[in-house]
Amino acid sequence: MSDNVGLTTPRGSGTSGYVQRNLSLLRPRDRVEPYSKELRHQQRKPDPEILEHERKRRLENEVYKLRDRLEEEGVNDDDIDDQCDALRKKLQQDFERTKSRPTDAKGLKSHQVHDLAKAKIEETEKMRRALGIREDYEEGSHWEKSEQRMRDAVEEKEGDRDRDH
Repeated sequence: MSDNVGLTTPRGSGTSGYVQRNLSLLRPRDRVEPYSKELRHQQRKPDPEILEHERKRRLENEVYKLRDRLEEEGVNDDDIDDQCDALRKKLQQDFERTKSRPTDAKGLKSHQVHDLAKAKIEETEKMRRALGIREDYEEGSHWEKSEQRMRDAVEEKEGDRDRDH
């Protein structure tokens, strides 16, 4: 017998004497709300400054490629500056035109975390609108409504019983 648990000796009991916990016993859980407020899922918010920096970096990268190519060809410095400024303005206008278009998550790499977060937010917003879910909907609020309906039904039955007697 170990720790005063089980048989004093396994002799004649038909068992090995090893004591196990009853794994089939279901212990009652504490009454907790199904979804707690602090455990709600929070989407990662993209940092607009980082997104703007990445956009400017891509723009300047294209301008640098043009400048490098023109310098290789031996073009005059003034012409290079003019062509680079024209490309920069054109790319800036293209960005302003396509600013309202949704972000394509398929073309993004895993290290572009803020772009991916922006694309995910746009995707969930599109899904929410498609399913007709209100903006002020709170996860788990349907549990509160069903519990309130049950309480109202119980009170109504008790009220009917009191009137009958």
